[in-house]
Amino acid sequence: MSQSLELLLIQFLMPDNDARRQAEEQIKRLAKDPQVVPALLQHMRTAKSANVRQLSAVLLRKKVTGHWMKLSPQVRDSVKSALIESITVEHSPPVRRASANVVSVVAKYAVPAGEWPELLPFLFQCSQSVQEDHREVALILFSSLTETIGDFLRPHFSTLQTVFVKCLQDESSNRVRIAALKAVGSFVEYIQTENEVLMFRELVPHILNVSRQCLANGDEEVAIIAFEIFDELVESPAPVLGSSIQPIVQFALEVCSSKDLEVNTRHQAIQIISWLAKYKPKSLIKHKVVNPILAVMCPLLAEARRDEDDDLSAERAAAEVLDTMAMSLPRKHVFPPVLEFSISNFQNADPKYREASVMSLGVISEGCFEVMKNKLERILTIVLQSLKDPDHIVRGAASFSLGQFAEHLQPEIVAHYEIVLPCILDALGDVSPEVQEKSYYALAAFCEHMGAEILPYLDPLMGKLLEGLHSNRRELQETCMSAIGSAAAAAELAFIPYAEGVLELMKIFMVLTKDEDLRARARATELVGIIAMAVGRPRIEPILPPFVEAAIAGFALDFSELREYTHGFFSNIAEVMGEGFTQYLPRVVPLAFSSCNLDDGSAVDIDESDGDDATNGFGGVSSDEEAQDDRRVRNISVRTGVLDEKAAATQAIGLFALHTKSAFTPYFEEALRILTKHVGYFHEDVRLQAIIAFQHLLTATREAFPSSNQLSPETKHVLDTVMDLYIRAMHEDDDKEVVSQACMCTAEVMTSFGYSAMEPYLIALSEATLELLCQKACCQQTDETDSDVDDEDCEHDEVLMDAVTDLLPAFAKCMGSQFKSLFGRFFEPLMKFAKASHPPEDRTMVVACLAEVAQEMGSPIADYIDNVMPLVLKEIASSEAANRRNAAFCVGELCKNGGEAALKYYNDILCALHPLFGDSEIDDAVRDNAAGAVARMIMAQPHAIPLNQVLPVFVKVLPLKDDLEESLAVYSCLCNLIMSSKPEILSLIPQVVQIFAQVAASPAESSEVKAGIGMAFSHLLSQYGDQMQPILNSLSPQHANALASFITRS
Repeated sequence: MSQSLELLLIQFLMPDNDARRQAEEQIKRLAKDPQVVPALLQHMRTAKSANVRQLSAVLLRKKVTGHWMKLSPQVRDSVKSALIESITVEHSPPVRRASANVVSVVAKYAVPAGEWPELLPFLFQCSQSVQEDHREVALILFSSLTETIGDFLRPHFSTLQTVFVKCLQDESSNRVRIAALKAVGSFVEYIQTENEVLMFRELVPHILNVSRQCLANGDEEVAIIAFEIFDELVESPAPVLGSSIQPIVQFALEVCSSKDLEVNTRHQAIQIISWLAKYKPKSLIKHKVVNPILAVMCPLLAEARRDEDDDLSAERAAAEVLDTMAMSLPRKHVFPPVLEFSISNFQNADPKYREASVMSLGVISEGCFEVMKNKLERILTIVLQSLKDPDHIVRGAASFSLGQFAEHLQPEIVAHYEIVLPCILDALGDVSPEVQEKSYYALAAFCEHMGAEILPYLDPLMGKLLEGLHSNRRELQETCMSAIGSAAAAAELAFIPYAEGVLELMKIFMVLTKDEDLRARARATELVGIIAMAVGRPRIEPILPPFVEAAIAGFALDFSELREYTHGFFSNIAEVMGEGFTQYLPRVVPLAFSSCNLDDGSAVDIDESDGDDATNGFGGVSSDEEAQDDRRVRNISVRTGVLDEKAAATQAIGLFALHTKSAFTPYFEEALRILTKHVGYFHEDVRLQAIIAFQHLLTATREAFPSSNQLSPETKHVLDTVMDLYIRAMHEDDDKEVVSQACMCTAEVMTSFGYSAMEPYLIALSEATLELLCQKACCQQTDETDSDVDDEDCEHDEVLMDAVTDLLPAFAKCMGSQFKSLFGRFFEPLMKFAKASHPPEDRTMVVACLAEVAQEMGSPIADYIDNVMPLVLKEIASSEAANRRNAAFCVGELCKNGGEAALKYYNDILCALHPLFGDSEIDDAVRDNAAGAVARMIMAQPHAIPLNQVLPVFVKVLPLKDDLEESLAVYSCLCNLIMSSKPEILSLIPQVVQIFAQVAASPAESSEVKAGIGMAFSHLLSQYGDQMQPILNSLSPQHANALASFITRS
């Protein structure tokens, strides 16, 4: 075999494809014989050509797996001896690496069986050799062996650490140092015990020293290897980094600040900072490196790109770091230094620094949204001034940042529309196409969250957008469609004058079929659905059919984004048409199901090569036995377009069910199957939509199968499925947004279905809720173990905890006073968020939760009054309006439901509330809630209130200005006082009648409130007759008529 095999190996390396193919077939046939192992080993050792030796080693690695146990012990011993001998005399690096991989595979079988005791002593001896090649070979083998027998090497880690330290300091050989670095990196995944962690930490200074020396000598490859090791350390579940964080960050900052280094080297350094910010944010705070990082990253934003499309540019990478830090770290550590950089540089002489100053604010706005909302005036001064900068790159950055603010600083940013919107409209006419396009993006984002405020600007705005829509630039057209959609959603029926013209244009876009036009077609399809929502069913229904036909026809085109947006189109049409959408179900539901069942496009690359181009053709030489060999996963990639399509289709299924109700019944079973599968899908976007769609399906099932006393079997089946999946998501899902949505949907289901339907799930639900409240659920876990980080730095996800705390009032509403026993378990974990070290948002979250629990649970809240009242009284004096508002509401509910337990606090409460009625209180909603609190106090314990002092102050702030949810409590209190003829109210009748008249004239007030007012006013007329006439004469005609007509109806 040996001679013929040698010829075949040589033939395989020939450039002639036919000759290669013939040789491959012959090699496959010979490879089925176990004797191919010693034959290949011989050629690996003795062939004259290095390429033949390398090919022999690669094939041997593949074949030895399947044949090893078939070889006799004598042959196996000879193979092991020959491998050790050959690897020490081999001079070709590629052959040496390939041979090391063979040793690794053989060791996989021989070492655990105790058949190769001489291997490790031999390697340790080689590592001490005076010959450079031997030292390098030992380190290469240590690296390779971790892939097959890593766990068997762990007991020798102390000896290995000594070897690594010595080799990392080997100044006589750069090859040895590089091999040592690679060997160190290969052991990271095996670090588990505290002792191993400490030993590995000792290696970090040596890694840094080697990297710095090699960088000084111009060898950047070593630094890149070091960053790859640090990357592994960051992701390691073991706390390997420890105090090494500080020197690693310092080294990374040195590298990324050095403009003389290669782009890729600097990018690797910046990437390490980004990973640390994402996975070890507490450690960055603990080791005080946040400010040094920001001091380097912000100026990097001002670095000019070598290539506009350069994904590795320092500017782009630095922006990613800032975004990650803003998202991962407490905002108090990120926002102040970035704002300081921005203020210091937005008037810099260098336009790149001016660009960086405004860009940095946009980049951090998503993560720092809470604190930036409170600094909007100062921030907008910088951004709007930059929008008028003489340099287009600064104006472009300002437009980008405004778009980011519009997305993330809601709803506060919309309050500044009078200064922001005109500036954006002006920027649409900028001479720079780049600034124009970014301004259209900003406009689209800003309008998306507007309501009636948009109306004065609608005409000039639509003029600009239609102008852009008629341009020949596809990207601009797409952005304009997005902006028109936002404007239509904000303007609603006021968009009708523009709808016909825009829809006619969309017909043109919705029949485009060229690949380069399909994205515009997708945007047009989306826009038609949004316009339909704005103008309503009566106007859209007659002209809908051609749009539906064009939308369905788009599914024949192989473009995932078009299918995604078309599912969104049909979702909107279903909402507009309601049960009238039933006619389209047979055509569109199968399309949604088809998208849901698509292959998600996951792709895994398996790296079986040995790192040399000469071996790239060997993949075809294989046999069934190779399946037993370990393969290295090199990369996992996903076609995200298909994921977005799946998410949109999942959303559509839920909305189809919700809006067509019983007509969706034929599709229930398949929808249930798909949604159940998608709740466990690997990507969070799809899971999120499945969670929401399940609630819609449950609602539809309940309506399709009504039952008078208890749930129908069909509804019970879906409810069982939904609650099981929601509770499992709360425990096990690792994405906070998905868990938040599961909590919100659960709260809505609980309040909708009530106690009898929910009773079987309440214990399991309470366990899941408690786990989230204690921050012990899967989505709340991190890899960090630092216990000495300040409590105030342990921020949680606000959206998640808001959703979790909304579950408690849902329990209370569902269970009523029976919630008392469960609430006792929740109380202490909830109150931890109210500590002084927590931010104001946490404290007001707790207070709002307590208020709603008191409202729904009733009298059992009395047991907690003494524990919560000090917090609530303190929050009434908060500097934050939201905190004062929630505290005022809460104190009212505590008094209403707390009985005698609350009575002793009445005087303190009135003193605390008094400033909220004065001119110093600038927030109408706060004042309205204070009025609501006083009303509840009067209703609960009228004898405990000095009405002669309180009522004049109370009446003075009426009618309510902002929070009309307080209307029933406030006006019921007034009416009761009048109906019971309290003397303290009689002196205030002129003011009360004025208030009643304004309430009667208000279209925003409920009929229930007005009915109560009507009865009280009728009582006044019956009691005081003519005495009321002067008061009525003082009313405006509008108010007098409203009150008179209401009295007539009463």
